[in-house]
Amino acid sequence: MINVLIADDHQMFIDGMKALLQDLPGIKVVGEASNGKEAVVHCKDHSVDLVIMDVNMPEMDGVEATKELCKTNKNLKILGLSMHRDRHFISDMLKSGASGYILKNTGKKELLDAIQTLYKGETYVSEEVNKILLTSFLKDSAKYEVNEKLSGRETEVLESIAIGLTTLEIGEKLFISKNTVETHRKNLLYKLKAKNTAELVNNAYKRGLIN
Repeated sequence: MINVLIADDHQMFIDGMKALLQDLPGIKVVGEASNGKEAVVHCKDHSVDLVIMDVNMPEMDGVEATKELCKTNKNLKILGLSMHRDRHFISDMLKSGASGYILKNTGKKELLDAIQTLYKGETYVSEEVNKILLTSFLKDSAKYEVNEKLSGRETEVLESIAIGLTTLEIGEKLFISKNTVETHRKNLLYKLKAKNTAELVNNAYKRGLIN
């Protein structure tokens, strides 16, 4: 029997989750918690095999609660759960010690698969979560590729453009001609797929090329 604790700050969601799990073979809901602190206390005082842990909760969020629980009970399995599709929420939970992550729109079958997979000592992330992580990885790879392509001089010109210097001022600052500055500007527009200076600076910020 897999003893499950549900930690979420919305009672309606907890009730719905309990209704989903109550008829599933081999699973028993042994408690509930409205925040991370309650989840930690409950796991210390009761026998719990797996916690379905919401990420955003008051007093102590799911990330901090997961860290605390993993320090004291290495055999406890944490299944991160959230409505958020942001990569940072997912990675924070997994880095804190969660063995899996699913979204709140997950169906009954996938929820059961996730619980059983974690209980066996394996990790589980839903197909949708996998897509989010893959998309984020590809974006990061694209950012890295742009960083590789920009020369040192192009980076200097880009930073100068970002602080509002004119072509003449950039040339004087970097000791290069006006035509050379314009050539670098054109190359930057092309590499960052920008149509004008404003879009160039905006894309540079988004990709982390300038701070």
